[in-house]
Amino acid sequence: MRHTRAHVIKRTIQEFTLLDRLVSRLKDADWKRRLPRPETKDPWTVKDALVHITHWKANEARVIRGKRRPPEERGLEVNDVNRLIYLRWRSRTPKEVLAWHRQVQKDVLAALRAAPAEWFSKREHAPDWPGDLDSHSAAHRIKDIERALARGRERAGR
Repeated sequence: MRHTRAHVIKRTIQEFTLLDRLVSRLKDADWKRRLPRPETKDPWTVKDALVHITHWKANEARVIRGKRRPPEERGLEVNDVNRLIYLRWRSRTPKEVLAWHRQVQKDVLAALRAAPAEWFSKREHAPDWPGDLDSHSAAHRIKDIERALARGRERAGR
């Protein structure tokens, strides 16, 4: 499938809006809710999931601009990058994470608007391309954040 700038921007804004609405209304305890994750993975919270989503959106903005990964991420496998980002952000406040999430969205939109038209249409891509801007975010929003919040409400109701 070939994409257009307008369609990619529209999808990016739609997913950001859903995610931002969700995280904007979180209480302090919600940010600390643990995600359902395998024991072999870092014990992410809702805050860590937003950090993860935001990091990969920031990475996509770099890709759009044709820039390389930061030196500390070069040569690392995805799981190792995820661990690095988790360690880097786990002591940050939800307020800092929210600010970064919103700044990265502005940066992503600027990169998409500045990209040449052929970047979107020069070759075939999957329907959800570039996935880090919407489908990856949506997957973590639904299966991790929304699920952790629902489990927290269930426990509070008991």
